[in-house]
Amino acid sequence: MLESKSYKVFKVFNAIFLLLVVFITLYPFLNVVAQSFSSEAYINSGKVSIIPRGFNVETYKTISRDSMFWTNYKNTIIYTVVGTLISMFMTTIFAYALSKKRLMGRKFLTMFAVFTMFFSGGLIPNYVLINSLGFNNTMWALVVPGAISIYNMLIMKSFFENMPEELEEAAAIDGLNTYGILLRIILPLSKAVMATMVLFYAVGHWNSWFPAFLYLDKKELFPVTIYLRNMIAGATGGASAGASADNLTQIAANIKSVTMVLTILPILTIYPFVQRYFVTGIMLGSVKQ
Repeated sequence: MLESKSYKVFKVFNAIFLLLVVFITLYPFLNVVAQSFSSEAYINSGKVSIIPRGFNVETYKTISRDSMFWTNYKNTIIYTVVGTLISMFMTTIFAYALSKKRLMGRKFLTMFAVFTMFFSGGLIPNYVLINSLGFNNTMWALVVPGAISIYNMLIMKSFFENMPEELEEAAAIDGLNTYGILLRIILPLSKAVMATMVLFYAVGHWNSWFPAFLYLDKKELFPVTIYLRNMIAGATGGASAGASADNLTQIAANIKSVTMVLTILPILTIYPFVQRYFVTGIMLGSVKQ
């Protein structure tokens, strides 16, 4: 099929526009990366754009020598893994149950779940509840309260609803019970939506800092996002990170950028491996047949 001249012009302008959008989107991140490798003089004078000026890695060395950073980093990995596993388990079983039309009270449970998307108990009642449960200064205060994202649950529910009922009927005839059908039939066919939900939950847990700010008092329990937050808020500086007096000005200039880069690296590393499932998972769970 021959393309018309107007369509070719459209494709050119469309490509230019999309490249511009990509550049505008990436520029803040590239600027942060460039600042993390730049020297103090260029940063303070505003001469750093997307290319490092006066290449300097002293701040990276200082942060890498700070034991608290690595402790908080380890905590974040643990919180993310445990939180994602709990969230996936609870979201999957809730979504699968609600996808069955024969479930008694299905409409009420769905409406009740959707209600929580718009209304919550409030900050103080939540804090009182967490405190009364004895979750303060524990990992559970971070991974249990927000274990189920209703948005993610509805996507999975829609995905399960679109699966042929004949598959489950055949499995039931072969002797599988409800749990066997879910584990051996449904989940293996749901890799795309499962990978998408894992990505959503993992990124959410990795970037979360406010629950830790509320419920954790011990520095050794902080996630790395609190470490970053303290850097930005000025509660922690180069001296507390173990820097020498000669390097304090350099570290003060780009310690925030360095910490941001180190914090985001794991997500950037994992994302390419699940990106191919991302669009597929969203579309499969959002289109109702």
